[in-house]
Amino acid sequence: MKSNRELGIVVYGATGFTGRLVAEYLNNQYGVNGEVVWAMAGRSLSKLEQVRDEMGISADVPLVVADSSDLDSINAMVERTAVVCTTVGPYQLYGNELVAACAAAGTDYVDLCGEPGWMHKMIGAHSAAAEASGARIVFSCGFDSIPFDLGVLFLQQTAEQKLGSTVPRVRGRVRAMKGTFSGGTLASFRTTMAAAAKDPELINVLRNPFSLTPGFSGAEQPRGDKPVFDEVLQSWIAPFVMASINTKNIHRSNQLMGHRYGTDFVYDEMMVTGPGDKGEAIANHIANDNSMAEDQTQPGEGPSTEERENGMYDVLFVGEASDGQLVKVSVQGDKDPGYGSTSKMIAESAICLLKNPEAASGGIWTPAPAMGSLLIERVQANAGLTFTVED
Repeated sequence: MKSNRELGIVVYGATGFTGRLVAEYLNNQYGVNGEVVWAMAGRSLSKLEQVRDEMGISADVPLVVADSSDLDSINAMVERTAVVCTTVGPYQLYGNELVAACAAAGTDYVDLCGEPGWMHKMIGAHSAAAEASGARIVFSCGFDSIPFDLGVLFLQQTAEQKLGSTVPRVRGRVRAMKGTFSGGTLASFRTTMAAAAKDPELINVLRNPFSLTPGFSGAEQPRGDKPVFDEVLQSWIAPFVMASINTKNIHRSNQLMGHRYGTDFVYDEMMVTGPGDKGEAIANHIANDNSMAEDQTQPGEGPSTEERENGMYDVLFVGEASDGQLVKVSVQGDKDPGYGSTSKMIAESAICLLKNPEAASGGIWTPAPAMGSLLIERVQANAGLTFTVED
Protein backbone atom coordinates (compact mmCIF):
# COMPACT_ATOMS: atom_id res chain seq x y z
CA MET A 1 0.00 0.00 0.00
CA LYS A 2 1.22 3.48 -0.88
CA SER A 3 0.09 4.80 2.52
CA ASN A 4 2.59 2.50 4.28
CA ARG A 5 5.62 3.72 2.35
CA GLU A 6 8.58 5.30 4.07
CA LEU A 7 8.47 8.55 2.05
CA GLY A 8 5.52 10.66 0.97
CA ILE A 9 7.12 12.58 -1.92
CA VAL A 10 10.49 12.25 -3.64
CA VAL A 11 11.68 15.24 -5.70
CA TYR A 12 13.64 13.53 -8.48
CA GLY A 13 16.06 15.97 -10.10
CA ALA A 14 16.45 18.03 -6.92
CA THR A 15 19.89 19.31 -7.91
CA GLY A 16 18.61 20.81 -11.19
CA PHE A 17 17.37 24.39 -11.51
CA THR A 18 13.65 23.66 -11.25
CA GLY A 19 14.11 20.71 -8.89
CA ARG A 20 15.91 22.98 -6.43
CA LEU A 21 12.96 25.39 -6.52
CA VAL A 22 10.55 22.52 -5.80
CA ALA A 23 12.66 21.37 -2.85
CA GLU A 24 12.91 24.94 -1.57
CA TYR A 25 9.13 25.35 -1.83
CA LEU A 26 8.40 22.08 0.02
CA ASN A 27 10.90 23.05 2.72
CA ASN A 28 9.41 26.52 3.19
CA GLN A 29 5.78 25.46 2.91
CA TYR A 30 5.76 22.09 4.67
CA GLY A 31 8.98 21.95 6.70
CA VAL A 32 10.81 18.75 7.55
CA ASN A 33 9.14 15.54 8.76
CA GLY A 34 5.91 17.39 9.41
CA GLU A 35 2.65 16.56 7.68
CA VAL A 36 4.61 15.54 4.55
CA VAL A 37 7.73 13.36 4.62
CA TRP A 38 9.67 14.34 1.51
CA ALA A 39 13.08 13.56 0.09
CA MET A 40 15.53 14.87 -2.49
CA ALA A 41 16.73 12.52 -5.23
CA GLY A 42 19.35 12.75 -7.97
CA ARG A 43 22.33 11.01 -9.52
CA SER A 44 25.04 12.14 -7.08
CA LEU A 45 24.95 11.93 -3.30
CA SER A 46 27.66 14.58 -2.92
CA LYS A 47 25.76 16.98 -5.21
CA LEU A 48 22.53 16.34 -3.27
CA GLU A 49 24.33 17.07 0.02
CA GLN A 50 25.86 20.23 -1.45
CA VAL A 51 22.52 21.54 -2.76
CA ARG A 52 20.71 20.68 0.47
CA ASP A 53 23.32 22.56 2.51
CA GLU A 54 23.40 25.54 0.11
CA MET A 55 19.65 25.97 0.50
CA GLY A 56 19.78 25.65 4.27
CA ILE A 57 17.56 22.57 4.27
CA SER A 58 17.80 20.33 7.33
CA ALA A 59 20.04 17.27 7.21
CA ASP A 60 16.94 15.35 8.32
CA VAL A 61 15.59 15.54 4.75
CA PRO A 62 16.44 12.13 3.24
CA LEU A 63 18.62 11.94 0.14
CA VAL A 64 18.01 9.25 -2.48
CA VAL A 65 20.53 8.35 -5.18
CA ALA A 66 18.77 7.39 -8.42
CA ASP A 67 19.76 7.58 -12.09
CA SER A 68 17.59 6.91 -15.14
CA SER A 69 20.39 4.80 -16.61
CA ASP A 70 20.43 2.52 -13.52
CA LEU A 71 17.13 0.64 -13.41
CA ASP A 72 17.75 -0.89 -9.99
CA SER A 73 18.17 2.56 -8.44
CA ILE A 74 14.97 3.81 -10.11
CA ASN A 75 12.99 0.79 -8.88
CA ALA A 76 14.38 1.17 -5.35
CA MET A 77 13.38 4.85 -5.26
CA VAL A 78 9.89 4.20 -6.61
CA GLU A 79 9.18 1.42 -4.11
CA ARG A 80 10.06 3.67 -1.14
CA THR A 81 7.73 6.54 -1.93
CA ALA A 82 4.04 7.26 -2.45
CA VAL A 83 4.58 10.02 -5.06
CA VAL A 84 7.48 10.76 -7.41
CA CYS A 85 7.73 14.41 -8.44
CA THR A 86 10.14 14.53 -11.39
CA THR A 87 11.73 17.56 -13.01
CA VAL A 88 14.23 15.46 -15.01
CA GLY A 89 13.65 16.20 -18.67
CA PRO A 90 13.56 16.01 -21.59
CA TYR A 91 11.25 13.19 -20.54
CA GLN A 92 11.62 11.44 -23.90
CA LEU A 93 15.30 11.00 -23.01
CA TYR A 94 15.12 10.38 -19.25
CA GLY A 95 11.53 9.47 -18.38
CA ASN A 96 10.74 6.09 -19.94
CA GLU A 97 12.09 3.88 -17.15
CA LEU A 98 10.62 6.04 -14.39
CA VAL A 99 7.08 5.96 -15.80
CA ALA A 100 7.34 2.20 -16.35
CA ALA A 101 8.59 1.67 -12.78
CA CYS A 102 5.85 3.83 -11.23
CA ALA A 103 3.14 2.15 -13.31
CA ALA A 104 4.37 -1.28 -12.21
CA ALA A 105 4.81 -0.42 -8.52
CA GLY A 106 1.57 1.51 -8.01
CA THR A 107 3.49 4.71 -7.27
CA ASP A 108 1.90 8.06 -8.10
CA TYR A 109 3.85 10.34 -10.45
CA VAL A 110 3.78 14.01 -11.49
CA ASP A 111 5.96 15.75 -14.06
CA LEU A 112 6.34 18.95 -16.09
CA CYS A 113 6.05 17.29 -19.47
CA GLY A 114 5.20 19.30 -22.56
CA GLU A 115 6.25 16.59 -25.01
CA PRO A 116 3.11 15.23 -26.71
CA GLY A 117 4.94 12.64 -28.79
CA TRP A 118 6.39 11.02 -25.66
CA MET A 119 3.10 11.28 -23.78
CA HIS A 120 1.29 9.58 -26.68
CA LYS A 121 3.84 6.76 -26.48
CA MET A 122 3.56 6.41 -22.67
CA ILE A 123 -0.25 6.32 -22.79
CA GLY A 124 -0.08 3.39 -25.21
CA ALA A 125 2.66 1.56 -23.32
CA HIS A 126 1.72 1.96 -19.65
CA SER A 127 -1.99 2.81 -19.21
CA ALA A 128 -2.98 -0.80 -18.53
CA ALA A 129 -0.21 -1.35 -15.98
CA ALA A 130 -1.06 1.90 -14.14
CA GLU A 131 -4.75 1.01 -14.05
CA ALA A 132 -3.92 -2.44 -12.67
CA SER A 133 -1.47 -1.22 -10.00
CA GLY A 134 -3.39 1.91 -8.95
CA ALA A 135 -0.55 4.25 -10.00
CA ARG A 136 -1.83 7.71 -10.88
CA ILE A 137 0.52 9.06 -13.56
CA VAL A 138 -0.21 12.76 -14.10
CA PHE A 139 1.62 14.56 -16.89
CA SER A 140 1.98 18.33 -17.42
CA CYS A 141 1.73 19.65 -13.85
CA GLY A 142 3.49 22.98 -14.51
CA PHE A 143 2.67 26.07 -16.57
CA ASP A 144 1.88 23.56 -19.26
CA SER A 145 -0.80 22.70 -18.56
CA ILE A 146 -2.29 23.46 -15.10
CA PRO A 147 -3.48 27.09 -15.60
CA PHE A 148 -5.09 26.10 -18.92
CA ASP A 149 -6.44 22.66 -18.05
CA LEU A 150 -7.86 23.83 -14.72
CA GLY A 151 -8.92 27.15 -16.31
CA VAL A 152 -11.13 25.35 -18.83
CA LEU A 153 -12.54 23.12 -16.06
CA PHE A 154 -13.28 26.21 -13.93
CA LEU A 155 -14.96 27.89 -16.90
CA GLN A 156 -17.13 24.84 -17.57
CA GLN A 157 -18.07 24.61 -13.89
CA THR A 158 -19.06 28.28 -14.07
CA ALA A 159 -21.07 27.66 -17.25
CA GLU A 160 -22.92 24.81 -15.54
CA GLN A 161 -23.85 27.15 -12.69
CA LYS A 162 -24.78 30.14 -14.86
CA LEU A 163 -26.24 28.50 -17.98
CA GLY A 164 -27.21 25.05 -16.76
CA SER A 165 -24.74 23.17 -18.96
CA THR A 166 -21.17 23.17 -20.27
CA VAL A 167 -20.36 25.09 -23.46
CA PRO A 168 -19.10 23.58 -26.74
CA ARG A 169 -16.67 26.42 -27.61
CA VAL A 170 -13.91 27.82 -25.40
CA ARG A 171 -11.25 30.35 -26.32
CA GLY A 172 -8.06 30.51 -24.22
CA ARG A 173 -6.51 33.97 -24.50
CA VAL A 174 -3.19 34.91 -22.89
CA ARG A 175 -3.64 38.58 -21.97
CA ALA A 176 -0.24 39.07 -20.33
CA MET A 177 2.85 37.03 -19.57
CA LYS A 178 6.18 38.09 -18.10
CA GLY A 179 8.95 35.54 -17.75
CA THR A 180 11.33 33.31 -19.66
CA PHE A 181 11.15 29.71 -20.80
CA SER A 182 13.17 27.27 -18.74
CA GLY A 183 16.27 25.59 -20.13
CA GLY A 184 14.45 22.30 -19.64
CA THR A 185 11.48 23.46 -21.73
CA LEU A 186 13.83 24.59 -24.48
CA ALA A 187 15.73 21.28 -24.35
CA SER A 188 12.44 19.40 -24.67
CA PHE A 189 11.48 21.57 -27.65
CA ARG A 190 14.84 20.97 -29.37
CA THR A 191 14.73 17.22 -28.66
CA THR A 192 11.18 16.95 -30.00
CA MET A 193 12.07 18.83 -33.19
CA ALA A 194 15.13 16.61 -33.72
CA ALA A 195 13.03 13.47 -33.18
CA ALA A 196 10.33 14.71 -35.57
CA ALA A 197 12.91 15.27 -38.29
CA LYS A 198 13.73 11.54 -38.16
CA ASP A 199 10.20 10.20 -37.64
CA PRO A 200 7.35 11.30 -39.95
CA GLU A 201 4.81 9.53 -37.70
CA LEU A 202 5.80 11.84 -34.82
CA ILE A 203 4.96 14.85 -36.99
CA ASN A 204 1.42 13.50 -37.35
CA VAL A 205 1.16 13.13 -33.56
CA LEU A 206 2.35 16.71 -33.04
CA ARG A 207 -0.12 18.09 -35.60
CA ASN A 208 -3.17 16.11 -34.45
CA PRO A 209 -5.17 17.89 -31.71
CA PHE A 210 -6.55 14.49 -30.65
CA SER A 211 -3.25 12.59 -30.47
CA LEU A 212 -3.69 12.06 -26.70
CA THR A 213 -7.29 10.78 -26.97
CA PRO A 214 -6.94 7.16 -28.15
CA GLY A 215 -9.91 6.03 -30.20
CA PHE A 216 -11.50 9.49 -30.41
CA SER A 217 -11.30 12.35 -32.90
CA GLY A 218 -13.66 15.25 -32.39
CA ALA A 219 -14.70 18.37 -34.25
CA GLU A 220 -12.27 20.26 -36.48
CA GLN A 221 -10.15 22.62 -34.39
CA PRO A 222 -8.75 26.10 -35.21
CA ARG A 223 -5.14 25.86 -36.36
CA GLY A 224 -3.96 28.81 -34.28
CA ASP A 225 -0.85 29.25 -36.41
CA LYS A 226 -1.35 32.77 -37.77
CA PRO A 227 -2.57 36.18 -36.56
CA VAL A 228 -6.32 36.76 -36.76
CA PHE A 229 -8.80 39.32 -35.52
CA ASP A 230 -10.89 37.90 -32.67
CA GLU A 231 -14.45 39.20 -33.13
CA VAL A 232 -15.48 38.20 -29.59
CA LEU A 233 -12.66 40.19 -27.95
CA GLN A 234 -12.42 42.84 -30.68
CA SER A 235 -8.68 42.36 -30.64
CA TRP A 236 -5.90 40.90 -32.74
CA ILE A 237 -4.53 37.59 -31.48
CA ALA A 238 -1.29 35.76 -32.25
CA PRO A 239 -0.06 32.16 -32.02
CA PHE A 240 0.83 31.00 -28.49
CA VAL A 241 3.83 28.70 -28.23
CA MET A 242 2.36 26.40 -25.54
CA ALA A 243 -0.92 25.87 -27.39
CA SER A 244 0.21 22.72 -29.17
CA ILE A 245 0.57 20.85 -25.87
CA ASN A 246 -2.18 22.55 -23.84
CA THR A 247 -4.90 21.94 -26.44
CA LYS A 248 -4.04 18.22 -26.63
CA ASN A 249 -4.12 17.91 -22.84
CA ILE A 250 -7.49 19.67 -22.63
CA HIS A 251 -9.02 17.33 -25.21
CA ARG A 252 -7.60 14.40 -23.20
CA SER A 253 -9.15 15.82 -20.03
CA ASN A 254 -12.50 16.06 -21.79
CA GLN A 255 -12.24 12.41 -22.88
CA LEU A 256 -11.17 11.22 -19.41
CA MET A 257 -14.17 13.03 -17.88
CA GLY A 258 -16.58 11.19 -20.18
CA HIS A 259 -16.73 14.12 -22.62
CA ARG A 260 -18.11 16.46 -19.99
CA TYR A 261 -17.46 19.35 -22.41
CA GLY A 262 -19.21 17.51 -25.26
CA THR A 263 -18.00 15.35 -28.13
CA ASP A 264 -18.05 18.40 -30.44
CA PHE A 265 -15.93 20.56 -28.09
CA VAL A 266 -13.74 23.17 -29.79
CA TYR A 267 -10.81 24.86 -28.02
CA ASP A 268 -7.98 27.11 -29.14
CA GLU A 269 -5.31 29.15 -27.40
CA MET A 270 -3.84 32.44 -28.60
CA MET A 271 -2.12 35.58 -27.29
CA VAL A 272 -4.03 38.88 -27.13
CA THR A 273 -2.08 41.70 -28.84
CA GLY A 274 -4.67 44.50 -28.92
CA PRO A 275 -6.92 46.26 -31.44
CA GLY A 276 -6.10 48.28 -34.54
CA ASP A 277 -2.94 48.53 -36.60
CA LYS A 278 -0.69 48.32 -33.54
CA GLY A 279 -2.35 45.08 -32.39
CA GLU A 280 -1.99 43.62 -35.86
CA ALA A 281 1.70 44.60 -36.05
CA ILE A 282 2.44 42.99 -32.65
CA ALA A 283 0.57 39.84 -33.68
CA ASN A 284 2.61 39.58 -36.87
CA HIS A 285 5.84 40.11 -34.93
CA ILE A 286 4.96 37.30 -32.51
CA ALA A 287 3.98 34.99 -35.37
CA ASN A 288 7.41 35.47 -36.98
CA ASP A 289 9.40 35.18 -33.75
CA ASN A 290 11.91 32.29 -33.81
CA SER A 291 13.57 33.12 -30.50
CA MET A 292 12.53 29.84 -28.86
CA ALA A 293 14.26 27.81 -31.57
CA GLU A 294 17.35 30.03 -31.33
CA ASP A 295 17.51 30.34 -27.51
CA GLN A 296 20.66 28.68 -26.15
CA THR A 297 19.57 28.49 -22.50
CA GLN A 298 20.55 25.05 -21.21
CA PRO A 299 18.86 22.79 -18.65
CA GLY A 300 19.93 23.92 -15.20
CA GLU A 301 20.06 27.58 -16.23
CA GLY A 302 17.35 30.10 -15.51
CA PRO A 303 16.38 33.57 -14.34
CA SER A 304 17.41 35.27 -11.13
CA THR A 305 15.25 35.29 -8.01
CA GLU A 306 14.28 38.89 -8.81
CA GLU A 307 13.20 37.98 -12.33
CA ARG A 308 11.14 35.05 -11.03
CA GLU A 309 9.50 37.24 -8.39
CA ASN A 310 8.65 39.94 -10.93
CA GLY A 311 7.13 37.52 -13.43
CA MET A 312 3.41 36.88 -13.89
CA TYR A 313 0.72 35.69 -16.29
CA ASP A 314 -2.93 36.38 -16.94
CA VAL A 315 -5.10 34.08 -19.07
CA LEU A 316 -8.71 34.78 -20.06
CA PHE A 317 -11.09 31.97 -20.98
CA VAL A 318 -14.22 32.79 -22.95
CA GLY A 319 -16.90 30.13 -23.20
CA GLU A 320 -19.59 30.44 -25.84
CA ALA A 321 -22.88 28.55 -25.63
CA SER A 322 -24.67 27.33 -28.76
CA ASP A 323 -27.15 30.23 -28.38
CA GLY A 324 -24.31 32.80 -28.26
CA GLN A 325 -24.30 33.44 -24.50
CA LEU A 326 -20.78 34.05 -23.13
CA VAL A 327 -19.09 33.03 -19.87
CA LYS A 328 -15.70 34.48 -18.94
CA VAL A 329 -13.18 33.44 -16.31
CA SER A 330 -9.50 34.18 -15.79
CA VAL A 331 -6.48 32.52 -14.23
CA GLN A 332 -3.57 34.60 -12.96
CA GLY A 333 -0.20 33.54 -11.59
CA ASP A 334 1.98 35.65 -9.30
CA LYS A 335 5.45 34.48 -10.45
CA ASP A 336 7.19 33.88 -13.75
CA PRO A 337 5.48 30.97 -15.53
CA GLY A 338 8.51 28.79 -16.36
CA TYR A 339 10.06 28.52 -12.91
CA GLY A 340 8.53 30.39 -9.97
CA SER A 341 4.94 29.40 -10.65
CA THR A 342 5.73 26.01 -12.20
CA SER A 343 7.75 24.82 -9.19
CA LYS A 344 4.86 25.63 -6.84
CA MET A 345 2.26 24.00 -9.10
CA ILE A 346 4.08 20.67 -9.44
CA ALA A 347 4.77 20.57 -5.70
CA GLU A 348 1.11 21.16 -4.90
CA SER A 349 0.10 18.52 -7.46
CA ALA A 350 2.27 15.98 -5.64
CA ILE A 351 0.80 17.03 -2.27
CA CYS A 352 -2.73 16.83 -3.70
CA LEU A 353 -2.23 13.22 -4.84
CA LEU A 354 -0.59 12.30 -1.54
CA LYS A 355 -3.41 13.76 0.56
CA ASN A 356 -6.27 12.57 -1.67
CA PRO A 357 -5.85 8.87 -2.43
CA GLU A 358 -9.51 8.78 -3.45
CA ALA A 359 -9.21 11.58 -6.04
CA ALA A 360 -8.64 9.27 -9.00
CA SER A 361 -8.05 5.62 -9.78
CA GLY A 362 -4.93 4.22 -11.40
CA GLY A 363 -4.16 5.34 -14.95
CA ILE A 364 -2.45 8.02 -17.02
CA TRP A 365 -4.07 11.37 -16.36
CA THR A 366 -4.05 15.09 -17.00
CA PRO A 367 -4.45 17.45 -13.99
CA ALA A 368 -8.15 18.38 -14.35
CA PRO A 369 -9.72 14.89 -14.32
CA ALA A 370 -7.17 13.56 -11.79
CA MET A 371 -7.49 16.31 -9.18
CA GLY A 372 -9.99 18.91 -10.44
CA SER A 373 -11.41 21.25 -7.80
CA LEU A 374 -9.10 19.81 -5.13
CA LEU A 375 -6.11 21.13 -7.07
CA ILE A 376 -7.82 24.44 -7.90
CA GLU A 377 -8.26 24.96 -4.15
CA ARG A 378 -4.66 24.00 -3.38
CA VAL A 379 -3.00 26.20 -5.99
CA GLN A 380 -5.17 29.14 -4.97
CA ALA A 381 -4.43 28.63 -1.26
CA ASN A 382 -0.70 27.97 -1.60
CA ALA A 383 0.76 28.47 -5.09
CA GLY A 384 -0.17 32.05 -5.98
CA LEU A 385 -2.82 31.29 -8.61
CA THR A 386 -6.14 33.15 -8.75
CA PHE A 387 -9.27 31.86 -10.49
CA THR A 388 -11.85 34.60 -11.14
CA VAL A 389 -15.27 34.75 -12.76
CA GLU A 390 -15.32 37.87 -14.97
CA ASP A 391 -18.30 39.91 -16.13
